[in-house]
Amino acid sequence: MARGPAKHKDAPAAQVVETHGYEFGGPLGAVGIIFGLPVLVYLSLFLCNDVSGCPAPLLLHPKSLTLARLKSETPWPKEGWSGLIDAKVTAWVLGYYGLSLAMQLILPGVESKGVRLDSGGHHSYKFNAFPSALLTLAALAIGTLSQGTSFPVWTFIWDKLPQIVTTNLIISSLLAIYVYLASFSVPHPGQTNPSHRELAKGGRSGNMIYDFFIGRELNPRIDIPESIPVIGGQSIDIKLFCELRPGMLGWIILDLAFIVHQYREHGTVSDSILLITAFQMLYVLDALYMEPAILTTIDVTTDGFGFMLAFGDLVWLPFIYSLQARYLAVHPVHLGPAGIAGILAVQALGYYIFRASNNEKNRFRTDPKDPRVKHLQSMPTHNGSRLLTSGWWGRARHINYLGDWIMSWSYSLPTGIAGYLINKSKNPLTGNESREVVPGDARGWGIIFTYFYIVYFAILLIHRERRDEEKCRRKYGADWDKYTAKVKSRIVPGIY
Repeated sequence: MARGPAKHKDAPAAQVVETHGYEFGGPLGAVGIIFGLPVLVYLSLFLCNDVSGCPAPLLLHPKSLTLARLKSETPWPKEGWSGLIDAKVTAWVLGYYGLSLAMQLILPGVESKGVRLDSGGHHSYKFNAFPSALLTLAALAIGTLSQGTSFPVWTFIWDKLPQIVTTNLIISSLLAIYVYLASFSVPHPGQTNPSHRELAKGGRSGNMIYDFFIGRELNPRIDIPESIPVIGGQSIDIKLFCELRPGMLGWIILDLAFIVHQYREHGTVSDSILLITAFQMLYVLDALYMEPAILTTIDVTTDGFGFMLAFGDLVWLPFIYSLQARYLAVHPVHLGPAGIAGILAVQALGYYIFRASNNEKNRFRTDPKDPRVKHLQSMPTHNGSRLLTSGWWGRARHINYLGDWIMSWSYSLPTGIAGYLINKSKNPLTGNESREVVPGDARGWGIIFTYFYIVYFAILLIHRERRDEEKCRRKYGADWDKYTAKVKSRIVPGIY
C-alpha cells in the first residue's frame, strides 16, 4: 500500500512497548530456519554440480546411495569437513567486505534522514552504494580485459565456492551474535538516548532463540569517533550495509564468474546466461540506484536485525539467487530469437509493474502535490496520513510484489527443461579424461533447482504481504478496514 506523509507532533523520548506475537513459527520455526536454511544452501551447491550432474545421479537412484558415492558425485572437499574452511578464502572474503565498507565511508554520497523513530528522532544515512558498485564492476572489467578468463577473481570464485559459502555463513552468524549481545545496551525508556537506539517491536519476546533469529535491535549502528581522519563522525548502519552492499553486489559478481566459466569450458557464452545476468544486474543496480527508497521498507522500519536478515542478505541471497547462472555455466541453453523475445517480454512486464508502482508510492509519500500523482484518489486516516485508493495501489494493496514475482520467472525460464548428467571417459592411448554434458535421465529433474526460486519467492512475498498487513492493521485500526473494503486485492488484482 502507498501512504502519504503523516503529520506528527513531537514524540516523547520513551518508547511505547507494543505486544507482538511470534512469526515464522515462533522459537521452533526459528531453530528450523537457523539450522535448516544453511544446509539447504550447501545441498544446492553439492547436489547440482559440475562433477556428476544436476541433480547428482544418486538422487535419481536413491536406493544405491552410499557415503562413498555421495562424496564421489559431489564437489566434497578431499579434506572432509575441515576442507569447507580455508584461511586464504576467509582473508579474501574479509577483504571484499572491507573494501565495500571503505567505499561507503570514503566516497561522497547523498545524505538522507530515515523515518521518525519511536524515540522521537531520526537516523542519518549516507547513500553511495550505486557508485561503489560501478567502481567495483569497473575494476573487475579492467582485470578481465588485461588477463582474460584467467583473471584470478573468476577462477577463485569457481574453484573455492564451497569455502566462500562457509566464510559468509560464519560472518553472518558472528554478526548476528554481535548485534544480539549489543542490543542489551540499548537505553531503557526515559534514559538518555542521543543515538536514538531502540528495540524492534517484534524482537523483544524474551525467548533468546527467537529474538536472536528475528533481531532485537531495530537499527544497530557503529559510530566512528570524530578523531579518526577522513571517516570520523560517520555511522555504520549494520542493517543497511548488509541489505545493499556485500550480498547484492556479490550476487552479480557470482553471475559474472559463472559466465566466465562457461566461456572457459565451452568456448562460447550462451544467450540464456547473458539474459539472466542482465536481468539480475538490472534488478540489483536499480535497487542500488534507488537506495534511499529502502528507508521506507518493512526491513528497515519494522524488522530488527538478527540472524534472519544477516544470513538472508549475506548467504541466502547471493548463493541461492545465482543458482540458475551457475547451472547454465555447466550446461548452456541456447534460446534463439523467439525464446529471447518471450523471456524479454516477461521481464519487461514484471519490471514495469515493479518500478512504476514503487515510483508512484515514493512520489506520493514525498510530495502528494507532485503533478504525476496529485490526480490520484486517496483516503484520510486518523493519524494524518493518506492511503492511495487509485492508480497502481488502487488495483492491489501490494501491487509491486506482483511485478517482483513476474520478474522471478525470467530468471528461471532460460534454463528450459533443466537437468543434465556429466559422462566421463578416458582415452586409452593418451590417458586424458573427457567430459560430456548431456540431459540423459536427469532431464526435467533439474527444475527442482533452477525453478526453486519462483516457488520460494512466491512464499516469501505472500509472507511479507501478511506481515505488512498486520503492521498496517495495528497502525490504522478501523481505517484499515475501510481501506481494504475499497482496495480488495492483496497482490494479484481480482485473484488474490
